[in-house]
Amino acid sequence: MDNVCAIILAAGKGTRMNSTDQNKVSIEIGGKPIIQRIIEILKNAGVKDILVVVGFAKESVTKLLDPEIIVVDQGEPLGTGHAVKQALTKIPETDQNILVVYGDDGFWFTPEILNDLYKKHLDSQADITFCTTTIDNPTGLGRIIREKGEVVDIIEDKAATNKQKLITEVNVGGYIFKKTFIENQINNLAPNPASGEYYLTDIIPLSAQVGASIQTLTLDNFSWRGINTPQELTEAEKLIK
Repeated sequence: MDNVCAIILAAGKGTRMNSTDQNKVSIEIGGKPIIQRIIEILKNAGVKDILVVVGFAKESVTKLLDPEIIVVDQGEPLGTGHAVKQALTKIPETDQNILVVYGDDGFWFTPEILNDLYKKHLDSQADITFCTTTIDNPTGLGRIIREKGEVVDIIEDKAATNKQKLITEVNVGGYIFKKTFIENQINNLAPNPASGEYYLTDIIPLSAQVGASIQTLTLDNFSWRGINTPQELTEAEKLIK
């Protein structure tokens, strides 16, 4: 993964965690801050260039980072798509592929999963490759929409039709993009009408519409969950043990 730069999205406020001065990626799980767990996994996967996008309670994050980590302040919190756009300006020129993971759940990946994701990305010569898994109860998660086997969209649970809610293949994050492709497509994102934010997942339907190659790595028996509430943190702590 010599020509890969990893972006960790760690700017979100995490409103449901009820914290006013600590970003959730700085919270310890299994005795180690989440952000440090993710960085360790990335390094063990062979990623040399790592960039962290900060925002809310950024000091609680930056104090945990080694000097070689590239830090980007998102500034105005305008969503994950906007965060990636800000980060792209800091990517080293030698890196040709961009790995993006979310700060609250990227620690579920292993170096082996990330290497498999990268291998599939290269072998398929894809523009985008990302991780999915199948969950018996996918309530609250983004469903993978396919047509003739090809990914055409990710529909969030609250926007899904009753039929789409029956889909059990879900998005678990972990994206690799060709740098030239994401640099072009990120400019086509439109703000969400309700929140005004730019969502990274909206890259998927936009890319499908222009005939881009979108591949997935489906993870079997994958222990994973996002951490958005104190209860989910407790459940994640049990799983990590």
